[in-house]
Amino acid sequence: MKLSNKLAAEFIGTFWLVLGGCGSAVLAAAFPDVGIGLLGVSLAFGLTVLTMAYAIGHISGCHLNPAVSVGLMLGGRFPASELGPYIAAQVAGAIAGAGILYIIASGTPAFDVAAGFASNGYGEHSPGGYSLTAALVIELVMTFMFLMIILGATDGRAPAGFAPLAIGLGLTLIHLISIPVTNTSVNPARSTGPALFVGGWALSQLWLFWIAPIVGAALAGLTYKKVSAES
Repeated sequence: MKLSNKLAAEFIGTFWLVLGGCGSAVLAAAFPDVGIGLLGVSLAFGLTVLTMAYAIGHISGCHLNPAVSVGLMLGGRFPASELGPYIAAQVAGAIAGAGILYIIASGTPAFDVAAGFASNGYGEHSPGGYSLTAALVIELVMTFMFLMIILGATDGRAPAGFAPLAIGLGLTLIHLISIPVTNTSVNPARSTGPALFVGGWALSQLWLFWIAPIVGAALAGLTYKKVSAES
């Protein structure tokens, strides 16, 4: 498969993740009377990954996430030469997804981007008021476990055809755990898209949502490679 095809798939997939996941939070989470709440937003993020895994997994591997690409590279599943282009495509897709969401959300006078626009944060910008340390730990650990799920589910020795289900449900569970702490990132691209539209505090706190997921993913890549070795 040509690299350009893979990058186009990653752009589209990450676009869908941000539009579907963040869109559920911005447009539907607290909608009067029929708001989907934390459970619905968690499921929406899981569904975006599950649907894209089936749609583009055979084209690009369906990373949709710079941390996933780093973890797969260190786990020996992804060439280092494609890491930079993959990350660029993912971030571009996330920005495009956030841009379309901004246009849609702006269609009502009640919309206020300063309310957060599904951005990730800590301290006063954490949904539950959690500290920087709590945010750092949960993002690192949740991303570590996400990569362990991905690496295990896509292992050649795992049952064939079920990886998208395990990965999508894994991401749903991660959101159920961590939305109250950081609004859940585990994905630097997902964090970057909305933060660019919010500006201010969202951009000043964005560093954590790059560093913690990438460190967690890197540790998982190295760990799975070691624990899964047959000799």
